[in-house]
Amino acid sequence: MKWRVFPTGRMCSLRRALLLWLVPLFLVVGSVAAALAYWSYAQMVGAFMDDQMQQLAGAIAANQGVQPMPQTTERIQKWGAYVVQVYGADGHLRASSSAQVKVGLLPQEGFHDVAEGGARWRVYTVPAAAAHGERVQVLQSAGFRDTLAAERAGAALAPVLLLLPLSLFILWCLARAMSHALRDIARQAAQQDEHHISELPLQGVPQEIAPLVLSFNSLLRRLGEAFATQRRFVQDAAHELRTPIAAIALQLENMRQDVQCDAAAGRYAHLQAGVRRAQRLVEQLLRLSRQEAAGADGPAIVDLQAQLRESMNTLIGLADQRNIDLGFVGPAPASGPLTLHCVPGDLRSLLDNLIENALRYTPTGGVVDVRLLQEQGRVAVEVVDTGPGIPQELLPRVFDRFFRVPGTNAEGSGLGLAIAQAAAQRCGLALTLRNRADRSGLVARVEALA
Repeated sequence: MKWRVFPTGRMCSLRRALLLWLVPLFLVVGSVAAALAYWSYAQMVGAFMDDQMQQLAGAIAANQGVQPMPQTTERIQKWGAYVVQVYGADGHLRASSSAQVKVGLLPQEGFHDVAEGGARWRVYTVPAAAAHGERVQVLQSAGFRDTLAAERAGAALAPVLLLLPLSLFILWCLARAMSHALRDIARQAAQQDEHHISELPLQGVPQEIAPLVLSFNSLLRRLGEAFATQRRFVQDAAHELRTPIAAIALQLENMRQDVQCDAAAGRYAHLQAGVRRAQRLVEQLLRLSRQEAAGADGPAIVDLQAQLRESMNTLIGLADQRNIDLGFVGPAPASGPLTLHCVPGDLRSLLDNLIENALRYTPTGGVVDVRLLQEQGRVAVEVVDTGPGIPQELLPRVFDRFFRVPGTNAEGSGLGLAIAQAAAQRCGLALTLRNRADRSGLVARVEALA
């Protein structure tokens, strides 16, 4: 079985691991210290009290006729007063400082531990006096000795017991600070994306965690280089393809007059449509690479209505070419401008792709409406067309790159909605598609996230 420093599941945490290991250690150390302190003071009290008993017994034995001072039960049990017993040569009790103590004369001299009448006693018996044969016996409550040792040990451990909770609190604060440092590193790492990749700062990072941050920075550098290489490849490929495809399109245009028969004209039309699709694919690839490299532009406050009108003015030529009614529906001017905080290039790319998609897939003579809405304090844009719509089961796939709805005759590369989705995510917007309920057509809705 593998030994684990960190527990599994929810308990797998630096803070919990520190507390799980160190708190029991503190408690064990505190318990051992308390036991050692009690044992040490018990030995010290015992030795001191035994010496006092021995001196008292010797003094009484040397002074014949001295009567022991009477002691009450309270003084004996609570204050540790000595009980002195004097026995005659015949072994009978001649004098005692407490009649309640029933411990008899012990046959052997020296120290003894005796239990009598539910109480424990420490007893010292001196040998018979040479002159008169009297024997003296001194007793003391063993419970008093235990209590005195516990009190002295408690007084010595009081600072330790007070410092133990403080130490645990400091340990908890330290573990919390360590976890916060790790969370700060995780938060900075989570802010990285393919457009903003920067190394994590090492200021304030604990030395034990610094190698992890350095390794992560090395990974971020390689990742940034990989993204840059990918963007350069797409740009270079698109640029290299642009010139030969344009040359092919020009040659096709020059061949138009040489195509006479109907069969050749049909094949010529198919070839020309394929070249146009290739041209559009190259344009979309260039737009995609420029959009992925546009992260260097910082976010700004953008007037959404002005941006919509600019995108519509750019695409009005396509609408006229296809005889499509392109209209705009917005709030009253008195309501003031509706703004978004995002990268202007991303917002422009998002709106251009949605409007262009609607124009390309709407049949000739159709209608495309661009609506600017403000609902419950949130801004939304809807692009509504009168095209064929999208089968409900294919709606989740239309944001995939190079995916095209089967059976469509409109020119396209399958990149427009993927570009729009990526731009919406960078702007902090939600892009959704749904089929119209009143007639055929599609509604592309862009709204600010809650």
